[in-house]
Amino acid sequence: MSSPEPLLSVDKVGVEFRLPGRPVARVLDEVSVTVAAGTVVAVVGESGSGKSTLGRVVTGTLAENGRIADGQVTLGGRTLTGLSERQYRNVRGKEIGYIPQDALLGLNPLMPVGVQAGEPLRAHGLASKADRRERVIDLFAKVGLRNPERLYSRYPHELSGGMCQRVLIAAAMSTGPRLLIADEPTTALDVTVQKTILDLLSSLVEIDDLAILLVTHDLGVAGERADEIAVLKDGRLVRSGRTAEVIADPGDDYTERLLRASSLGFSGVRAANSRLEYSRTVPADSPVVVEAKGITKAFGEVTAVADATFQVRKGTTLGIVGESGSGKTTLVRMLAGLTPADAGAVEIDGRPVVHHRRGAGLAELYRKVQLVYQDPFASLNPRATVRAILDEPLSGHKTGTTAGRSSGSGRSGHRADRIAELLEVTGLPASVADRYTAELSGGQRQRVAIARALAPRPEVLILDEPVSALDVTVQRQILDLLGSLQRELALTYLFISHDLGVIAEVSDEIVVLQQGRIVEHGPALGILTQPRTDYVRELLASIPGAAEPSSALSS
Repeated sequence: MSSPEPLLSVDKVGVEFRLPGRPVARVLDEVSVTVAAGTVVAVVGESGSGKSTLGRVVTGTLAENGRIADGQVTLGGRTLTGLSERQYRNVRGKEIGYIPQDALLGLNPLMPVGVQAGEPLRAHGLASKADRRERVIDLFAKVGLRNPERLYSRYPHELSGGMCQRVLIAAAMSTGPRLLIADEPTTALDVTVQKTILDLLSSLVEIDDLAILLVTHDLGVAGERADEIAVLKDGRLVRSGRTAEVIADPGDDYTERLLRASSLGFSGVRAANSRLEYSRTVPADSPVVVEAKGITKAFGEVTAVADATFQVRKGTTLGIVGESGSGKTTLVRMLAGLTPADAGAVEIDGRPVVHHRRGAGLAELYRKVQLVYQDPFASLNPRATVRAILDEPLSGHKTGTTAGRSSGSGRSGHRADRIAELLEVTGLPASVADRYTAELSGGQRQRVAIARALAPRPEVLILDEPVSALDVTVQRQILDLLGSLQRELALTYLFISHDLGVIAEVSDEIVVLQQGRIVEHGPALGILTQPRTDYVRELLASIPGAAEPSSALSS
C-alpha cells in the first residue's frame, strides 16, 4: 500500500541566525520532513536540537535575525518559502494552527478566554461577533470543556492548566486548519490531563483528517502517539521513519539514549520485579526525620489538605503524587513551615514546626529543610552570578567548609571553598561560578538550584517537580545526581511530581493525594504494582508507554 501524498513537505531546509559580533549560526541543516493528512509526525530531540525552529519555519515566525538559507516548505502543493509576512498571515491561523507549550503564556491574562479562542476567526474575517461566540462555545464543548457558555467569559487565571491548553486547541482549530503544529503541548501537564489532551488530538486526526506535526522531547509520547518519528540533533536529522521501526531499531547512539531516557523506559512499571529494583524496604530502626500528624488546611470552603499523616525516615525518598489541585504544593508548604496548618502538627527531627516562630528557631528549620523548585530559570536571580547565588545561603546561615578542608583566610575564604565544593559535588565546572544563569543550559541551571539548596547542609530536600521542565536526557542526569547525593550525604527527600514514571524511579515510599486526601500510602513497589484504588490505576494507565507503543496517534 502506497503512502498518502504529503500535505506538508519540508525539503532539505537550512536555517541560519545572525548574532552581533559572532559567526553566522546554522541551526537547521538539510532537514526534510513530510506530514500527510490524517497522520501525526513527531519531531523529537533535546533543547537546542532545532525542534521549535522547525515549527517556526513552517508557521513563518522565525525571528528577524533568522532566515531560511536553503530548501523549501510546501503546504498542499503551495510553496510557502519566500512568502511575505502579509501573504503568510493569510496562511497562519487559517490553514496552519499552532498550539504553544505553555498554556498560560499563550493566553492574554487580561482577555476572556472565549474572546481569545475566537481571535483567529476575527483576524481572518471568517465570522461575525455573534457567530464567533457560537463557534467558540461549540468548540469548547468539542474539546471537552464543561459549561462552555460560562467559561467563555472566564479569564485564564480562573482555569486549570489542562483547561487553558484546551482553550488553545479550540483557538487553533477555530478556522478549520488542515495542519496543526503542536509544540510540546503536554509537557507541564499531569499524566491524566496529558492523556486527555493527546486523546483529543487523536480524535481530531481521525474525525477531521487533520495533519499534526508534534514537537516533543519525549520519545515515550512520540512512540505511543505518532505514525512517524523524526529525530533532530544539533539541527540535523539523525533518524526518521515509521514509529515502530525507529523504536525497534534506533539506529544511532543519540536516538538510543533518548529512548532509554524517555518515559518509554518507565513502561517497566508493568514489570516491576525487574524495573523497580531500587524499591528498598525502609529499615524500621532508621530515625524519623519528617512527620505529619493529621495536618489539615482549608482556603475558605475548599479543603486543600485533609488529615494527612505519614513519616519519612532518614536517607529515604517519599514520592508525593497527584493531579493538579490535589493538594501536593499545600502539603509541602506546611512541611516546610511556609504555610500554617489549621489542625494537626509537623515535626522535623522530633521538633514541631511552628509557622509563626521567628529568630534562631526559624533559621535552624530553614537550614535543615531546603526546597528545589520546578523552574530553575524562574527561581534563580538572573542578575546574580552563580557564585553570588551560592554565597547568599552560606552568608545567611554562616556556613563554612567541611572538616578537614582548607579554610582559606576568614569567612569569605570559607565560603569560597564551600562554593567550589558545591560546584564539584553537583558536577558543574569551576568556570560556571562567574557566569549568569541565562548563560547556562537548563540542566546546568537545575544543578545550580540543587547546589544552592545543599549550601547550608540540610537534612531534608523538598523537590517540587524538579525535572518536569527538562529534556529526558537531562532528567536522567539530574535523577542520577540526586541519587548519588542521597547516598553520599544521607539526605532525605520529599519528591513531588505529576509523573509516575519519575516517582517510580526515585521513591522508597509513595503518598498519593486526591482532592486533598491521602488515598494510598505505602512502599513504592506495592503501590505501583498492586494499586488498591481506581484513581491510582488510572494514573498508572496514563503514563506514556504504559501500554504497548502505537503506530498511530489515532489508533
